[in-house]
Amino acid sequence: MLGWIRRCWQSGSRRKTQATPPVSARGGIKSNGSISRKLTIVQNSSSLDKTDDNAKRDPYQYTAGHWLSRDEVQHQARLINFDFPKLCEMAVASCPGASKVVQWEKAEGLFNRAFIMHLDNDKKVVARIPFRVVGPKRLTTNSEVATIRYIQASTKIPIPKILDWSDDDSNPTGTEYIIMEHAPGVPLIKKWPFMSPHQHASCVKNLAQMIVDMARLQFPSFGSLYFSDAPIDHQHRIKLRDGFCIGPHCGRSYWDCNVGEERFYEERPANRGPWADLDAFSTGLIDAGFSRIPKADPNGAALPYRGSVQEHLRLLGLSEEVLKVLIKTTTIQDVAAPTLIHPDFHSRNVFVSDEDPTSITAIIDWQSASIEPNFVYADQRPDFAYRPAALLKKDDTFQGVEEDILENTADEVAREMVEKDVSRCIKIFEVMLVKVPKVHASRVMDEALLRVFRYCDGGWVYSAAALRQELIELSKRWKELGLPNECPYQPTPEELAEHEKEYEDFESRQSLVTACESYLAATHDGWVSAQDWEMAEGRHKEMYEMWIEGSKGNAEDEEKARLLWPFPPDAERNGS
Repeated sequence: MLGWIRRCWQSGSRRKTQATPPVSARGGIKSNGSISRKLTIVQNSSSLDKTDDNAKRDPYQYTAGHWLSRDEVQHQARLINFDFPKLCEMAVASCPGASKVVQWEKAEGLFNRAFIMHLDNDKKVVARIPFRVVGPKRLTTNSEVATIRYIQASTKIPIPKILDWSDDDSNPTGTEYIIMEHAPGVPLIKKWPFMSPHQHASCVKNLAQMIVDMARLQFPSFGSLYFSDAPIDHQHRIKLRDGFCIGPHCGRSYWDCNVGEERFYEERPANRGPWADLDAFSTGLIDAGFSRIPKADPNGAALPYRGSVQEHLRLLGLSEEVLKVLIKTTTIQDVAAPTLIHPDFHSRNVFVSDEDPTSITAIIDWQSASIEPNFVYADQRPDFAYRPAALLKKDDTFQGVEEDILENTADEVAREMVEKDVSRCIKIFEVMLVKVPKVHASRVMDEALLRVFRYCDGGWVYSAAALRQELIELSKRWKELGLPNECPYQPTPEELAEHEKEYEDFESRQSLVTACESYLAATHDGWVSAQDWEMAEGRHKEMYEMWIEGSKGNAEDEEKARLLWPFPPDAERNGS
């Protein structure tokens, strides 16, 4: 099957003369399900007027992009009924000396809509409103504002000042909102290609120091930060210091807010924290995993690698036993202190001085920041420290990974300079983090010890084969990793043989996702920017038809091909 993917991909590539379009900066699945929040901006010279010809600049509709599958449902989830003129009034009122909005621009990500408002006193403010898919109502907004205020009070990290906010959509605008000063400077992604290697090194060092400052903050428990008067039950809050508390985790993996994904709490009650210790935190992960598993297998055909309800329950139970052993080891306990670090140090979230790009002027996008065991951040790697070569393309998009760029660099000397720059940035970043032993230790430890923590809560989403693979790998290396006794999971030879076949299907599907990311300029969940949509829609149809055509002649193979395709046409969508 993997061979056919490669042939299909190569055939499709040969049939196109147009270069592969830019790809989203952060593809792939992370443990919190998060992806890059690339913003698409459209402009409007009038703050309040809108005509039929200006539909794409509608402040109410999602216009940044489309999804290859379930597009209508995804758009509906991002429809916000609110009073835009009233939001403009709020923005004006928050900025002394202003009397009206003279121009606005709309910027949309997957979880928020932001309006960059130009006021008549030559000031700019950003008014941002959340989509319902971002997280729990009221709590997400309250937590973000509290986190920003806490960081501003505890560190010197530059964050735009919040001018006004509301976590209650009964306010006059009809929606939750945050209005803040516009970040000074320019996004790092726009400056990086024009910076010298020395400037790159200085910028990475300055950013790493901010991570060090955050990592040194101490917290008594795990969860999300809130103001003391947040709408949280008293039994679900832990006092932090005057004005702040720790409450339920706002992460989307703990809440019923994902499009097309239901939650079920018959097996385990909702468990969103806060958690006083690692044992409670780990139980929260397992309980979140159980909440995703339905009572019965979904209707419709599905490939075996997806796993039945009973198999998922079994694997999650085994994962729970494994975590109970891991959290008692000093290896894990030494890297599990409650830690708050910005979850996405992407070059779009870092602003720098236009005159001196080594000077960081603002860090934005704190929405999903929470207090986690520090090993959660073990794989956090800023794109400009680990993928600086990808930023050498002098626009605001990435084009492939470092290896592709290096292979396409004709000048051998230039290629060596890029490689040296990459190596220097990585070294500086990692050396700086040595200042915080708990963070450094988690980054150099064997990742096999952490993968069950990362993926157990999403087994139903990723597939049984994906979670089983992590358990198998850990079981194989149990003694090598210095873990006590025997691994609670001991697969039989028959189970291993069956798993090998199922995991091949899982990898085939992942290879198809990767091909779609590259060839269609899509993210791992099938989102494509509006500017690339016409191209992507046509290519997707062609890829899908070519994929199905290659399996025709055998009904079983054709059905398997349909079930493996990651973004089936809505008319053909089923339980795969």
